[in-house]
Amino acid sequence: MAYDEVLAERVRELLEQTEETTVKKMFGGLVFTVQGNTVVGVVGDELLVRVAPDDTEQALAQPGARPFEVRGRISKGWVTVAGEVLDDHVLNSWLQLGRRAAAALPPK
Repeated sequence: MAYDEVLAERVRELLEQTEETTVKKMFGGLVFTVQGNTVVGVVGDELLVRVAPDDTEQALAQPGARPFEVRGRISKGWVTVAGEVLDDHVLNSWLQLGRRAAAALPPK
């Protein structure tokens, strides 16, 4: 599956403003990592966001958000966000949530 290159570039620009980011091809798209931990990914025209367990319920209540599913199974700790809701402010909010969840993990 191809990924939305415009969305990927927006993510890259916002993340690189604050920290060193590594980009890898994964899930048929791109994932963005900080200190070896995935923060977010761009898969198709959607954003895949790492979320802390305590933030999951609130994250799923946001417009355009739904559980991330792999082969019909919900993957805990991840939320998929529809690309059409990702204006700059909303995108930045999701990136902050992903950064916070990734920062809570030990560096790889």
